[in-house]
Amino acid sequence: MPTVRFTALGDSFVEGRGDVAADGSYIGWARRFARRMGVSPRETRNLGVYQATTQHVVDRQLRQALARKAPLIGVVVGVNDMVQDWAPDRFTRNLETIFGSLAGLDTTVFTASYPDIPANLPLPEEFRALLRERFTFANTVLREVCAATATLHLDIAAGAEWSGRGLWSADGLHPNTDGHHRFAEDMAELVERTSWLTAA
Repeated sequence: MPTVRFTALGDSFVEGRGDVAADGSYIGWARRFARRMGVSPRETRNLGVYQATTQHVVDRQLRQALARKAPLIGVVVGVNDMVQDWAPDRFTRNLETIFGSLAGLDTTVFTASYPDIPANLPLPEEFRALLRERFTFANTVLREVCAATATLHLDIAAGAEWSGRGLWSADGLHPNTDGHHRFAEDMAELVERTSWLTAA
């Protein structure tokens, strides 16, 4: 089996939805990021699954990632927790488990904050406000966990370009091709600037 140099864990954002190739497959930021970092497709493993929650990552993806641990690992998950089955204590515990388990001197782990997706969705204002409270809480927890585990944190929630619709697909939930490309480029720059890894 080939050596895995990059593993991505998470939900449909990681799977690549919104960035479709001519053959109907998903390209996504993970493939774009790997290419930018000089990691071949054979050395890249994408575990992202549609509708995955933090619990799904803990129960299924984390074990796979640790079994063949890559030196470079990306994790983006949590939106489905907030939208489908919100339990703040479980969410916090799961993030601590995920990033605590992946952390190590031999590994660069990265993630990103949760942008204002509720702004993109056709929701009653009361529910939009509720979701935004959850996103604010989740971003606070994520920042704290990243600080405790030395996880690289790309704060796309603070980026003005992610607050409009230009980087989002029609459903408002997933980045479009430009969004996946932008995410891959910004994450690669963060990794190159703050870790020992550089593009091959």
